[in-house]
Amino acid sequence: MATTNSCPTTALLRTSIGCAWRRVCVFEQLKRRTVKPLLVKRFRVSATTVVVETKPVRTPEGSVEFTINPVWSDCHNGKGGVDLISNGKVVIRKNVLACPICYSPLTQNTDPALAKESIAGIDFDCSICKKLYTRNDIYLDLTIGSGAREYKEATPASSELFRTQLVSFLYERGWRQNFTWGGFPGPDKEFEMAKNYLKPVLGGNVVDASCGSGLFSRLFVKSGLFSQVFALDFSENMLRQCYKFVESEEGFPKEKLVLVRADISRLPFVSNSIDALHAGAALHCWPSPSSAVAEISRVLKPGGVFVATTFIFDSIYPIFPLPMMLLKQYASRAGSGQVFLSGKELEDLCRTCGLVGYTCTRNGSFIMLSARKPS
Repeated sequence: MATTNSCPTTALLRTSIGCAWRRVCVFEQLKRRTVKPLLVKRFRVSATTVVVETKPVRTPEGSVEFTINPVWSDCHNGKGGVDLISNGKVVIRKNVLACPICYSPLTQNTDPALAKESIAGIDFDCSICKKLYTRNDIYLDLTIGSGAREYKEATPASSELFRTQLVSFLYERGWRQNFTWGGFPGPDKEFEMAKNYLKPVLGGNVVDASCGSGLFSRLFVKSGLFSQVFALDFSENMLRQCYKFVESEEGFPKEKLVLVRADISRLPFVSNSIDALHAGAALHCWPSPSSAVAEISRVLKPGGVFVATTFIFDSIYPIFPLPMMLLKQYASRAGSGQVFLSGKELEDLCRTCGLVGYTCTRNGSFIMLSARKPS
């Protein structure tokens, strides 16, 4: 909601961290049912308030629309504000990050002017749990265990494998390319396929869950089809590799990419705040696919789209149903973390987690599936 203070040339827009896109018309009410467009001169931001200084616009349409980003603004003029031009509409893009413990929206704990290229310049805290989530030079750690000094939680073997420096280094240097044996068409083709499923939510934000070294995260950013890309992974070394790839690309729009360390079963996002979530070649590595998909359903906006690729072995089940069932149970009990589901199981999983419109494309052991949150 926009409110105007006693000064007719200043509009105060008060919102809370955690809101999604909000479009507010900045105007001066001259008399009943009459509004006058204002031209925004500059703004300054704090954790919960955007102060917009304005002046009247003579032309009905005004000039160019702009975006205020109080969390990741990189257009500071060095004078405590930003020079902007507007057609009378202010688009405020608020942080959608949440505490992974209580899911309350996080509040930034640092001057947003310090975050010139990425969220790595900001600390966040939870007003409910009173916990501070710190950042390093690369990513923001939003795992439940963030900040723990003594406690270390055991994770499945597959999760630990991808946390190693060697596998993280090799992932885009041969590891991922070998997926073609299972019918994966390759990153470029997979990205084009995913875009078709994501057409209804283009222009919104997207989470690349279990992003690895950021292969698809970077493609999402460079495509320019999404307003913000969250590259999310549990592996610290994978996120470091993603950062190195980004740094090596000249002209890469870093302000659109946010690196976050998080657990797929405790997604650090506000409920109903994400337009799209992509998980490439990852679902079979999740310790609990049902917990993960339930979380995905929680954070997606109504109408939001979930797209994932994974390995399936439907062709083996009809021939050796009992051995395959026993193998799955053994792998689960052994804590390997590898859960290979059938096509019917994947469809049922999406349905039971509240997603609708399931559809898929298959090729051998490869499957790309899509489902959406009811609107």
